[in-house]
Amino acid sequence: MNDLGTYLQAKALYSEADPLMRHALAIDEESFGSEHPRVAIELNNLAQLLQATNRLEEAEPLMRRALAIDEESFGSEHPMVAIRLNNLARLLQATNRLAEAKPLMRRMVEIFLLFTIRTGHKHPNVDAGLGNYMHLSGRDGA
Repeated sequence: MNDLGTYLQAKALYSEADPLMRHALAIDEESFGSEHPRVAIELNNLAQLLQATNRLEEAEPLMRRALAIDEESFGSEHPMVAIRLNNLARLLQATNRLAEAKPLMRRMVEIFLLFTIRTGHKHPNVDAGLGNYMHLSGRDGA
């Protein structure tokens, strides 16, 4: 159901995607419990939809909850945490809360670089993450 919602979102069929994503979230919360990593995925996807439809205030707590679940589930230096940090920072950037966004972006870059050091392989999202961080750093003048 979430996959269909994500597909509809990609096609800009937001009003059709929203109820599917909410239903998928409810199913996963019921099936796996509210703190399961699968729930974090559903929360993130719904938050991305809300952000795409300019419902930023509604999206932010979902992103924060997804981040908290992944930090608890995977540890604070896991690449999934970096992805959640990036998403939250981009939302904060969209609301012009640059001082809040920048440390999240910095932490995201640090996690991806740690991944590279530890594994000897560049994480596939490191370049995009660095680009996001540089863009944000350019906006706030630091």
